[in-house]
Amino acid sequence: MKAFKLEKLLTLLTRSLLLTPALSIIVAHGESNVDNLSGAAVKEKSLPQAAEKSPSPDDNTIEFNTDVLDVADRNNIDLKRFAHSGYIMPGEYPLTLKVNGQEITDLSVRFTPSPADPDSSVPCLEPEMVKLFGLKPELTDRLTWWQSASEQCLDSKSLPGILAKGDLSHGALDVSIPQAWLEYSAPDWDPPSRWDNGVAGILFDYDINATRTWQHEGGSEADISGNGVAGANLGPWRFRADWQAQHTSHNGQHQTEFTWSRYYLYRALPQLNAKLMLGENDLDSNLFDGFHFSGASLKTDDNMLPPGLQGYAPEVTGVARTNAKVTITQQDRVISQTQVAPGPFRIQNLSSSVSGKLDVTVEEQDGSKQHFQVNTASIPYLTRPGMVRYSLTAGRPTDWQHHIQGDTFTTGEFSWGVTNGWSLIGGLVTMPRYNALAVGIGRDLLQLGAVSLDATQAQARPGKETKNGGSWRLSYSKRFEKIDGQVTFAGYRFSQKNFMSMNEFLTARNSHVDTLSSGHSRELYTVMVSKFFQDLELTMNGDYSHQTYWDRPDNDRWSLSLSKYMDIGTWKNISLSLTAYHSRYDRSNDDGGYLSLSIPWSNGGTLSYNGQAGRSGITHQVGWYNSINADDQYNLLAGVTENKRSELSGYYTHQNDLVRMNLSTSYRGGDYSAVGLSLQGGATATLHGAVLHRETVPGGTRVMLDTNDISHVPVKGQGADLHSNLFGKAVIPDMNSYWRNSIGVDVNALDDDTDVSHPLTQLTLTEGAIGYRKLDVIKGRKMMTLVKMADGSYPPFGTSIMHNGHETGVLDDSGRVWLTGIQPGVEMQLSEEGQPLCQLKLPRHLPADETQLLQLTCQPLTSTE
Repeated sequence: MKAFKLEKLLTLLTRSLLLTPALSIIVAHGESNVDNLSGAAVKEKSLPQAAEKSPSPDDNTIEFNTDVLDVADRNNIDLKRFAHSGYIMPGEYPLTLKVNGQEITDLSVRFTPSPADPDSSVPCLEPEMVKLFGLKPELTDRLTWWQSASEQCLDSKSLPGILAKGDLSHGALDVSIPQAWLEYSAPDWDPPSRWDNGVAGILFDYDINATRTWQHEGGSEADISGNGVAGANLGPWRFRADWQAQHTSHNGQHQTEFTWSRYYLYRALPQLNAKLMLGENDLDSNLFDGFHFSGASLKTDDNMLPPGLQGYAPEVTGVARTNAKVTITQQDRVISQTQVAPGPFRIQNLSSSVSGKLDVTVEEQDGSKQHFQVNTASIPYLTRPGMVRYSLTAGRPTDWQHHIQGDTFTTGEFSWGVTNGWSLIGGLVTMPRYNALAVGIGRDLLQLGAVSLDATQAQARPGKETKNGGSWRLSYSKRFEKIDGQVTFAGYRFSQKNFMSMNEFLTARNSHVDTLSSGHSRELYTVMVSKFFQDLELTMNGDYSHQTYWDRPDNDRWSLSLSKYMDIGTWKNISLSLTAYHSRYDRSNDDGGYLSLSIPWSNGGTLSYNGQAGRSGITHQVGWYNSINADDQYNLLAGVTENKRSELSGYYTHQNDLVRMNLSTSYRGGDYSAVGLSLQGGATATLHGAVLHRETVPGGTRVMLDTNDISHVPVKGQGADLHSNLFGKAVIPDMNSYWRNSIGVDVNALDDDTDVSHPLTQLTLTEGAIGYRKLDVIKGRKMMTLVKMADGSYPPFGTSIMHNGHETGVLDDSGRVWLTGIQPGVEMQLSEEGQPLCQLKLPRHLPADETQLLQLTCQPLTSTE
């Protein structure tokens, strides 16, 4: 027992958890540290009794002075195992794995006697742990293992240069690996070996919008619409079902629709840097127009690639004249719905997998609607030399109501990095009576940007007549660092009169006509630019789209925005922005402009003026914006229309742990009044618990954080802070897929009676995963406590006090401990080497003065324990 006590003491000193004058230690790395130590127990190094082993100058050893021990104890204590610097007693320890100083994840590490020297200990690097190191795949066969108990441990000699060392004082396992052995990684990006598929679970996400309008001349109408995703996760597989619903009421007439718009199953294939999808989907192609189908696809996923090789996601911009609902659809399937305040808006949370034309509808609260289309043509991408990006798809075309619309088709495309700067692009679509072939090249122009050119030749026979036609496209992108400018995308496409896309072929085939449907594309120009004028401190953003047709009038859309921050006298950070736009869609023109002036106020609010000019005339508005707190903001507007009618509107946003909410209202004298409400949220359930939470990307990646059953613990992820629910669980929904995420407890907002040993953790999740992490959170007061056994003796030195599997304190040799997690009536246990010794029951009435010594008696364990 005495030998054990001393081992426990030295381990505790190593962990820096407890200091005691009962033993003096001489720590000598060679001879460098002897002169820095003082005390009566320090002996000259030449004395034979000063240590069990005399170190050589090169030996990393520790010497112990045993003169302070009882004479009878000296022969019972074996200090040889402590003669090695950094010795850790064998056992399991919760540590944070660090590879070359980078935190990877939290895990349990078992320390075991070294096979080379039983008196020293080494961490057992088990196979599952080694997978997290990020070693190159070709090195796997070179690894050798040694057996420890029932586990295999890595033989570090199999890869020279690998070192692993436990650091209990910082709760870390530090692993050092030569960079040559590791896969590519970036500051926020991990190699596939570290990706986490999460845990099994189910989810349901929703986005609900409701509006009610009363016309002053009589009559009212209401609209409630919603969309979202239901799904389930099992291992690497993700099952998802998209839903959309709408209920309308107009003068007592009601109509309700609900549909599951698509069902699909997908998973990541890290070895191929690809995503496998089964079920209903939209063709995601850089060469061909998208269409809806049921089948299977295998596609290189840019999100899995390192940051410098990833593509871009489309965005939708526009101007709302009033509080409005913006609906983005593709082939009648709702992709996004959101409510926006009056003025310019920019929607940037669309998935990068969305491609082709998007239909945008802006429904104003006054009943008017704007319609326009957005082309999401991809930025021309290049592929690294020797690398191939590919997409393979097979299935049958369908509509959004799951009806088969054509025969079986197959399609494939690739981009091959031929040399440094040149890429070859190609693709093929084939099905009975329709074939299309595309070829192209991409070129990195270095200082001049990147450009791609491709041509598509299609042969279609929707009826008796065969149509042959071609389409050519030129795409360009460039970032101009020296002038703070950027051409995000510029493209031109020309299609011959007899060229038919797959969508046009399916429409003609299903309508049993040989001719093309109305709206056959001829030319398309697309440009998106931005520029910052540093001398003027002025930012410019613009986009232009011009579409011509063979059989109907042209469509045009352009917008230009200028914004500037400036100071006028004592007024600082005044914001001035001007937006002008033009849209011609389906023979209807919509021209207008928007002027905004914002002046920050001393109390944190903002006074604003907004002027709009459009089809409905010119309006002037004065507004007030302010934040109640980080989760609540409001905007009040009052103005007058061109015909002297008064306007009032309000917009309020609120988010909490359960939902993100927007509430709006508007009134126009003699015309109408309206209210609107939008709710975004979700529910996630796993074997660890269920949580209602906010939602960002429907069906997206999330993490369930377990705060050890303690409620209202502030946790943080990428967005605003959340709090654990009544059962000590929280879901952080705004996680990045394939990027390293840092999550944990916000210690700055933590209650005084709550502690957490390791507040932050990191993880990299695959797309759609439900991650899970449990944090060691303890709630309760902290007091100096004196513990005695039932017979009045003190417990053994170094005994741990445990509560629900968590260590709340370690006893010194006089039974004293700084005890945490103190709550009235709570039961704890004294534990030695993992074995319970006795039971502590805290009184139901605790001392009010935390400086008072709390005295407890440890009672024998009951028979049930």
